[in-house]
Amino acid sequence: MAIDANLDLVNVAPQAKPPVCRIMDYGKFRYEQQKKEKEARKNQKIVDLKEVWFRANIDEHDYQTKMRNVLKFLKEGDKVKCSVRFRGREIAHSNIGQKILERVANEATAAELCVIERIPKLEGRSMIMILAPKATH
Repeated sequence: MAIDANLDLVNVAPQAKPPVCRIMDYGKFRYEQQKKEKEARKNQKIVDLKEVWFRANIDEHDYQTKMRNVLKFLKEGDKVKCSVRFRGREIAHSNIGQKILERVANEATAAELCVIERIPKLEGRSMIMILAPKATH
């Protein structure tokens, strides 16, 4: 039947009982499949993880600049890893770093741009928090 119609006999579901075959133009079928895959790739958004470093004794203007970057990254749909790096004896005052990250989280969630994916946690000589953008559905 396929030869009479000048088409191909394609085994669509070989694992099915009984196997399913279809009479179609295989070249056209492959072309349309590739077109659908290309369209799907074009529409997907790759989420990056951007990192912003803060210091325990950060000045207000520096904080505002870094906060502006955090908000920009969240608006672009990227996750943001906020870190406070401690040097020397600063590690004894990790509560200062905790306050800085809480302030970042409060300002970012007040702008309704993100959710806190990971709360501030001390890892080695740095305290890390991860913010994820809110789903825009």
